Amino acid sequence: MMNTTLFKKEIKSNWILLAIFLAVLSVYGSMITMMFDPKMGDGLRAMADSMPGMFAAFGMTNVGATLLEFVSSYLYGVLYVAFPGVFIIILANRLAARYVDNGSMAYLLAAPVKRWKIMLTQALFLLLCLVIMVGFATGLILIFSEMLFPGEMDVKAFLRLNTGLLGLLVFFGGAGMCASCFCNESKNASAISTAVVVYSLLLQMISRVGEKFESLKYATPLTLFDIDELSAGDGEAWLMCVVLYAAGIVLMAAGIARFSRRDLPL
Repeated sequence: MMNTTLFKKEIKSNWILLAIFLAVLSVYGSMITMMFDPKMGDGLRAMADSMPGMFAAFGMTNVGATLLEFVSSYLYGVLYVAFPGVFIIILANRLAARYVDNGSMAYLLAAPVKRWKIMLTQALFLLLCLVIMVGFATGLILIFSEMLFPGEMDVKAFLRLNTGLLGLLVFFGGAGMCASCFCNESKNASAISTAVVVYSLLLQMISRVGEKFESLKYATPLTLFDIDELSAGDGEAWLMCVVLYAAGIVLMAAGIARFSRRDLPL
């Protein structure tokens, strides 16, 4: 179904980019995990009370008494969404729009390979990178947790949380890939992908500040990534997670279909 040669080429071209973002996630993941100390709870709560708006915007109001609550609050509220979001913006642009923009797509299309197969290969590569990213972050935190705080992490709940995170990233990846397939210029594709990620994060942050803006949470896909309910294994949270996966796949499919039919400035 996919073009193996192109897939290998993308691995060679983008592994450094992936490695950089994995390193960033490693730094934050290890630092936050090492900071866990139930005795520090009162101090962190005092800080949150002194700057309630800022802590609420970043989803850090719940310090938590457990390692899972601490990690999910300080990492999965913003950091582990924003950094992968930037990675998606860059990679999605590289996989389609940049090829069209710089004229390289003509070489890909000169081969006896259908357009949909080329874009399916690109979409699968993007999905693989997201799986690697989430899998790496999950494994890293679990290893650090077991080394520093043996038996403290609720592994099953943490795995559920990361399944939800992957769903959110698949949605962002679908939006980025769709934009990249629709646009002839890489700057336009990047602008659309950036707008989706930044809009989602900003609206969620604003909705957390106070009751006046709480209704804004229904205007961002990040609401479908319910950290607390996913950790608890709530059925509705799983349903919202499925919606994120489905929406991401549909957006990718729409982008592939559009790319297969449109005129390209080659």
